[in-house]
Amino acid sequence: MAADDTVPVPEGEPEPDADVDDGFSDDAVDDVLAEAEAILVGDLDELRRERDELLDLSRRLQADFENFRKRMTREQAEVTERATVRLIERLLPVLDSFELAVGSMERVEVDEQVRKGIELVFAGLTDVLNAEGLERIEALDAPFDPNEHEAVLHDDGDAEPRVAEVLRSGWRLKGRVVRPAMVKVTREG
Repeated sequence: MAADDTVPVPEGEPEPDADVDDGFSDDAVDDVLAEAEAILVGDLDELRRERDELLDLSRRLQADFENFRKRMTREQAEVTERATVRLIERLLPVLDSFELAVGSMERVEVDEQVRKGIELVFAGLTDVLNAEGLERIEALDAPFDPNEHEAVLHDDGDAEPRVAEVLRSGWRLKGRVVRPAMVKVTREG
C-alpha cells in the first residue's frame, strides 16, 4: 500500500465517507416515516378491532353452546320423566290387580305358599316403584281434595266433605299426581 493508506475507489462510485445526496431532504424522510407510522398504527387499530370482534363472537358462541347444552339436558330429563310416567301409568292396572288379589286373599281360604308368593311379588313391585318415586295417596278419612281425589260416590250433608272409602288407590310420582284416588265422599260430621 501507498503511504497515504487510501483505498482507490472505482470510477463512478462515491467516496465511502463522502456525503451522498440521495435526493431526499430530512423533512421528506420524516414525512414518509410519519406516514408509514400512521399506516402501521391504523393497521394495528384495525387488527385490535377485529380481535375484539372475534373475542366477542367467541364468547357469544360459548354462551349459546352452554345454553344449548342446558336446554338439551333439561329436554332429555323431561323426555325421561314423560317415559317414566307413561310406564307407571301402564303398570298401575297391574298394581291394582295385585292389590285386589291381596285383599281378596284375606276373605277366602288360600294356600299359604300361594299367599306368600303373591304378597312377595306385590311387595317387590311396590318397592321398585317406590324407589322410582311412586307413592300412594293416603286418602281414607282425609278432607276431600279434587286435585288428589276423584269422587265417584257421595253422601249429602252440611259438613266438610271427607273421604269415606277408597275405591281405587291414587298415586303420585315424585310429588306429581299420576292418578287421583277414586273415592266415596261423605259430609257427615
